[in-house]
Amino acid sequence: MRLRRTFLSLSAAAVVLLAGVETASAQSPASAQPSSDPGATVTATARLDTGARINSADTAEELERYWTPERMRNAIPVSVEGTARSAGEAAGDTSEGPARSTPSAPPRKDMVRPTITETAVAGKVFFTKPSDGKDYVCSASALNSSSKQMTITAGHCVHEGNGGDWMRNWAYVPRYRDGNRPFGTFAAKQYRAFNGWINDGSFDWDVAMVTTWPLNSQKLVNVTGGNGLSYNYSREQAVTVNGYPGDRDNGQRQWYCQGTTQRVGVLDGRIQLRCDFGGGSSGGPWMRQFNESSGLGYTNGVTSTINSEGWNRSSYFGDSVKQMFDDQGGAT
Repeated sequence: MRLRRTFLSLSAAAVVLLAGVETASAQSPASAQPSSDPGATVTATARLDTGARINSADTAEELERYWTPERMRNAIPVSVEGTARSAGEAAGDTSEGPARSTPSAPPRKDMVRPTITETAVAGKVFFTKPSDGKDYVCSASALNSSSKQMTITAGHCVHEGNGGDWMRNWAYVPRYRDGNRPFGTFAAKQYRAFNGWINDGSFDWDVAMVTTWPLNSQKLVNVTGGNGLSYNYSREQAVTVNGYPGDRDNGQRQWYCQGTTQRVGVLDGRIQLRCDFGGGSSGGPWMRQFNESSGLGYTNGVTSTINSEGWNRSSYFGDSVKQMFDDQGGAT
C-alpha cells in the first residue's frame, strides 16, 4: 500500500511548556447547556442546511445530491485560532485505568473493494457551517464498534464550539481522491461531542464521534474496515497520522506522516507530533500499530491544531474518550 507521506526528523529539544496561539487544522447555536463536567458528552441529530433532520434514507440521499463535485472541490479548509491552557486551568482527559484497545475490523469479505493506494479507513469530511452558510472540509476515519456505522473526528469538525451550533450537511467520503468517491458518500445521522468543546471551545476536548447512515444498505465499517480505539496509553507512542491537509495537493489526496508523539507540556496534557499538516487535516486519525497491508490500526488521537512551528496536536485519549465510544458505539 502506497501513501503520500511526510517523513519526520524529531529533535530531542525540551517539550514546550505553553504553546502560543494555535490554529486548528478546520470548524456550527447548541442545545447543550454549560456543564461543570467538560468530559460529559452531548448528542444531536444531524441536519441539512435547511434545518431538516437527516432521519431517513430520503434525506440522506438529498444530502448526497447536495455534495456535487464542484461543491466538494471548492469547500474550504477552516483555520481556528485558540490559545494554550493557562496555569491553573482544568486539565483534559485523564487515564485512571489500564492501557487498552478495542478491536479493529476488516471489511466484509463479500464486499467489492476498489483497488486503493491510500487507506480506506480514512476519508474526507464535508459540511456547511450554519453561521456563514459556507462549505468546509475536515478529515475523519471509520471506527469499529457494535454498530459498524461510526466515524471519529475532531470536535471542531462537528460543532463550532463556544456555544455555537452543530454543523449541517455533514458527509463522510472514505478514501476521497481528486473528486473520486470509490466507496460512496456516507451521510451523518447523529453527532456526539464533549461539553468541554461545545461550551468552552477547549482543545483538550476536541474529539467527536459521528454515526453514519448505511449506504445502499451497507454499513460503513463493513465496507471500508474500521480502526480499533486505543486509550489510557502513555503519551509517547509511535503513530501514523492520516488526513487531507489543504496545503498539500490542495487537499485532494490523502497524506500521512509517522513519528513518536510527546506530551505538549507540563501544564498541557495533549499529545503532539511535528507533521506540519495544515487546514483540512483536522480530525484525521493518529494510529498506533498501523498495518499498511490491511490499512488498519488503533486510533489514539485525532488532529486538532497546528502551531507556528508545525507541531500538530491532539486531545489525549483517556477514560472519557472510551466512555464516549461506549455511549455512541451502539447507536444505529
